[in-house]
Amino acid sequence: MTITIHHYHFFYYPDVAVSCDERDRNTAEDFIRYPRLIVEVLSPTTAAFDRGDKFADYRTSESWQEYVLINQERVSVECFRRNAEGLWVLYFYSQGQEVQFASVNFSCAIETLYEDAIEIG
Repeated sequence: MTITIHHYHFFYYPDVAVSCDERDRNTAEDFIRYPRLIVEVLSPTTAAFDRGDKFADYRTSESWQEYVLINQERVSVECFRRNAEGLWVLYFYSQGQEVQFASVNFSCAIETLYEDAIEIG
């Protein structure tokens, strides 16, 4: 799935993107313009870009509410959530915790995100 930020026409390929906007549902385009949730799985070669320039570009989208960064080397999830004032607040999750993606009303044990991916213990 390609994400394009409506006003600036940046094209990215996030690991997961969710749109709840009717304008994305009722289009013939093969990309979404109005993401609500974007998830990136961090790798050593992409982590800096995902946290820096890509995050800055994504923030230009008014529909976007949550940015989730999943560490692939250890059980660690960073969730940046836009608050009522428009500020991005970091919620950090680690082993034994329940991860919440408020923008799509979803929660699960963090270990579920890592099932069959890395050894937890």
